[in-house]
Amino acid sequence: MAKKIDSPCIAACQLKGGMCTGCGRSIEEIRHWKSMKRPEKIATIKRAEQRYKKLNK
Repeated sequence: MAKKIDSPCIAACQLKGGMCTGCGRSIEEIRHWKSMKRPEKIATIKRAEQRYKKLNK
């Protein structure tokens, strides 16, 4: 299992309602990404994927 989890950022950052329309993360999640532990990053990615689907319907 890889130790590093890459950021879901796709460099298409634009905020809408406190969420990035490029990756689905909240401002706080983006801000704290580097200090998050592996389980937090995994959970953040899962939440972001769900938000992203809702934002782009």
